[in-house]
Amino acid sequence: MPLIAFVSPKGGVGKTTLAAHVAALLAARSHRVLAIDLDPQNALRLQFGLPLREEAGFLGAITRQTAWRQAMVETPVGVRLLPYGTVDPLTALETAQALHAEPELLAAPVREMLADPDQVVILDNPPGPTPAMSALLPMIDLMVVVLLADAASAAQIPQIISNRWLGRGRLAARAGEKAVVVLNQVDLDAPLASAVFDGAAQALGTRLIGAVCRDDAVAEALADKRMLLEDRDGPGAEDLHAVTDAIAARLRLPLPGARRRGGFSALADWGLR
Repeated sequence: MPLIAFVSPKGGVGKTTLAAHVAALLAARSHRVLAIDLDPQNALRLQFGLPLREEAGFLGAITRQTAWRQAMVETPVGVRLLPYGTVDPLTALETAQALHAEPELLAAPVREMLADPDQVVILDNPPGPTPAMSALLPMIDLMVVVLLADAASAAQIPQIISNRWLGRGRLAARAGEKAVVVLNQVDLDAPLASAVFDGAAQALGTRLIGAVCRDDAVAEALADKRMLLEDRDGPGAEDLHAVTDAIAARLRLPLPGARRRGGFSALADWGLR
């Protein structure tokens, strides 16, 4: 099943919140979902309501070759989670250096996860290109680039269109071709946000697959350790459902129990599985 990566060239755009909700909404539709936190901030666990005191994780301990199944945590919304783990800055740096030197430390277990035909794997990545992202680029089926409707995010759009924002070379360019964009915290009553939204829609065309309005209910839900899993939870929740619909349609995710469609995976496409 597919590997979906949530990424952004800049931080503070709500990428982790979006990744968590898409994972939870797919799980609510009876898909088997595994979410992996690749960000040393270790924040994805909080989106799923896990307590701060739980410090164990997967990627932060990957140099010790911890088995990924042992690091997996069941969440209240039915998503299985591999937290990054609570680590100090030096350990995070050493982990990045180890992945740069030996990408298979991460690529091999993720390849094993993807061998399960009934599993959707979702990555929450730190901002910008990273060794973890580089290790998984050949496996990614869909890259969801999260931006804000602001000037700083608008400045990134030409790089996304040119498929160069991940770096130089054919591997990065090929991965960039699988990128779609979601605009987050959109307030169409704000002149700048409205202009960025219209400009992004014109420039990106079908690569802009959704937008999530600015809605205080999203932040309030996070503070209350809950998720917005029903349309009736407000306009932000409705937009999150629409984004999930667009992602599922883009990947042609089969309904559970339906006949599976083969061939959409990057691994199959490139002859790697």
